[in-house]
Amino acid sequence: MSLKGSDFISAVGMDRKEIESILALSEKMDSSFTKKEVLSEMEGKFMASLFYEPSTRTQQSFGSAMKRLGGEVIGFSDPKTSSHSKGETLHDTIKALEAQVDLFVIRHPSEGAAKLAAEVTNVPVINAGDGSNQHPSQAMLDLYTIKKEKKKIDGLTVLMIGDLKYGRTVHSLSYALSKFDDVKLQYYSPPQLKMPGFMLNDLRNDCKVEELSSLDVSKADVVYATRIQKERIEDPEEYKRAVYRIDNEVMEKMKKDAMLMHPLPRVDEIAVEADLDSRAKYFEQERNGVPVRMAIISSILK
Repeated sequence: MSLKGSDFISAVGMDRKEIESILALSEKMDSSFTKKEVLSEMEGKFMASLFYEPSTRTQQSFGSAMKRLGGEVIGFSDPKTSSHSKGETLHDTIKALEAQVDLFVIRHPSEGAAKLAAEVTNVPVINAGDGSNQHPSQAMLDLYTIKKEKKKIDGLTVLMIGDLKYGRTVHSLSYALSKFDDVKLQYYSPPQLKMPGFMLNDLRNDCKVEELSSLDVSKADVVYATRIQKERIEDPEEYKRAVYRIDNEVMEKMKKDAMLMHPLPRVDEIAVEADLDSRAKYFEQERNGVPVRMAIISSILK
């Protein structure tokens, strides 16, 4: 199934066939990436990487993906180095660059920013994170990692922990997982950081949803931990109450064949000692970002 010429804004409207087409192409791109090949299919094409929020993994991953496909990258990683610092709007930045590029990749602190960008240009737009809303490419690499490790997605129980209110990775992954059969979604968070109610109602239409009153990792096939986002919590005391930690003691309670994931960066929510556990898959998860984003870019531009 082709995404040619399409925007990639949200996991909400995606269907299973679209997701599976990306995962299948990601597997092919993974082989090329493992061999450190540079392909030629994006030769002569330019991607604008516009990051209005700090990023290491996502921006570098997209940049690497485009270059591995043979394309070029322009843009900025700090809005202070762009005309945004002079008061230029996102609308005007898009209009100024659209004649120069074949694809926009945008991260922005405002929810709906990527959708707004897509509405003002005919150049395809990929949402690399809009506030606390969506992060669809992260959801695809998460699914790819799960399928690669577990050999399936159908029938899994996935526990998501941490900042579920502002966590755009959790939001996108939840909607993507809901497209598969017999998936059960479990959520555990501090009371002030619960999954938004309207999202839970949406998800209950497609899969089983359970909110846990205490941290219980024993039934999950996948434990998906997220950072408590200090930058989105104004009250320091609220942040302190929200902090949690996964260490070896917690991991002992996980299934022997479970996997621990995290979209990174982590702070203190996963102890470094957990890195040595074979079930810790967050660095493999991060590595998978490049071939998955190669697949997304190729699906849109090829």
